[in-house]
Amino acid sequence: MLVVDFGAQYAQLIARRVRELGVFSEIVSHRLTADQMASRQPAAIILSGGPKSVHVPGAPTLDAAIYELGVPVLGICYGAQLIAQQLGGTVGRGMKGEYGRTRLTRAGESLVLPDDAPQQHDVWMSHFDGITEAPDGFAVTASSPGAPVAVLEDDDRKIYGVQFHPEVVHSPHGMATMARFLHERAAIGSDWTMASVIDEQVAEIRARVGDARVICGLSGGVDSSVAAALVHKAIGPQLTCIYVDTGLMRKNESEQVVETFRRNLGIELIHADEGAGFFEALAGLTEPEAKRKAIGERFIRVFERHTGGLTEAKFLVQGTLYPDLIESGGADGTADVIKSHHNVGGLPEDMELELIEPLRDLFKDEVRALGTELGLPDEMVWRQPFPGPGLGVRIIGEVTPERVALLQEADAIVREELRAAGLEREIWQSYAALLADVRSVGVMGDERTYGHPIVIRAVTSDDAMTADWARVPYDTLEVMSQRIINEVPGVNRVVYDITSKPPGTIEWE
Repeated sequence: MLVVDFGAQYAQLIARRVRELGVFSEIVSHRLTADQMASRQPAAIILSGGPKSVHVPGAPTLDAAIYELGVPVLGICYGAQLIAQQLGGTVGRGMKGEYGRTRLTRAGESLVLPDDAPQQHDVWMSHFDGITEAPDGFAVTASSPGAPVAVLEDDDRKIYGVQFHPEVVHSPHGMATMARFLHERAAIGSDWTMASVIDEQVAEIRARVGDARVICGLSGGVDSSVAAALVHKAIGPQLTCIYVDTGLMRKNESEQVVETFRRNLGIELIHADEGAGFFEALAGLTEPEAKRKAIGERFIRVFERHTGGLTEAKFLVQGTLYPDLIESGGADGTADVIKSHHNVGGLPEDMELELIEPLRDLFKDEVRALGTELGLPDEMVWRQPFPGPGLGVRIIGEVTPERVALLQEADAIVREELRAAGLEREIWQSYAALLADVRSVGVMGDERTYGHPIVIRAVTSDDAMTADWARVPYDTLEVMSQRIINEVPGVNRVVYDITSKPPGTIEWE
């Protein structure tokens, strides 16, 4: 199923909701022609919401021939207004508009609203203009105080529109509305599952790779781990994973990666224990970008050295996700030769390896579900995002082995206490940062101390583009603070960061 993007944040959420209903979805540009749309052989099309009025100059539009393809179409908010405007209806200008929770009133039998939805029920609206007159052939089956035509339907042409947002949780009958469109009006089954993704990818990887060798640069994160496990399921011993241990990982993380991949999953793993070299490269550096560059350059040299003996390798596995492609504008294209590594700042430019991206169609939550299906342990599947340079950018100041060891202990306490409080899966990212260039006076026992502060950072987010500071209970924060000060030598003060993104960033650097 295709979700047509009109330039707002709604398209990704709609695509995710469709997948939750067991239907595979892709996001496409509104600029596609009817022929281009038809070439993808969609079973249905959803027109997303958008930030503009259909009346303003330059507002995104749609090739009207798409309505003649015979493919079921559902317009949501802006998409519904576009249907009305393009097919001969009327969209009012400068109306009162509706924002937030709104009362919807049914006006007749509907083929998209669920049968068990009450005569009046709440929906979530976000519109200024509204449809005042439906095109010929359309039935108006619901209205709201600010939208005379809140639901319009033409079952003969299989074209439907809803002014509200069924994809948000604030529309209680929204998912049922989408399900009715997909399963009844478009007759699509709920057969897209993680098991089916595995079967499809395994077959595709085997056909593409043949008997060639494949390498995967493991970061220890969720994406590369799941990608490696999936490729290994397809080609077994033809895959070699290289884990570059920078010495900047979280406490016990390297041991866990080696244990999971080498011993539990039986994947050939080269463990490049290179911490000493990275600390040497970081000596004397305090500026964040300089540290990132030093780590990236050292990583390149290490990776080159450890892949030198794999001259027969033809493919490189990378854990690219669907949002990565959307944000980079590359969702409709493919990259055949690896030129850079988005985590660590660049692999060798002359590395002529074809790219395998088995997760390129998946969102983060789907990757986690896939990892579970593949048998990866929860502690790996639910691992939080972690920067490529690791703890090197969570130490404000020069990076030394002693400071990394200190931060590892503090960070482990933060993660342990959030897990104990049952908050681990509610939080997008949490960690401790060390202000190594800052010291303050404290009193421990009867003695004066002069130690470093630890900053605790915890945020909630859906996609890391924006984030809000997590409202961690005071009792949990108190335990974290007490444990860090009592158990981590050299720390005498703990602070909690309550900055959202924007204006701040998720990482401290």
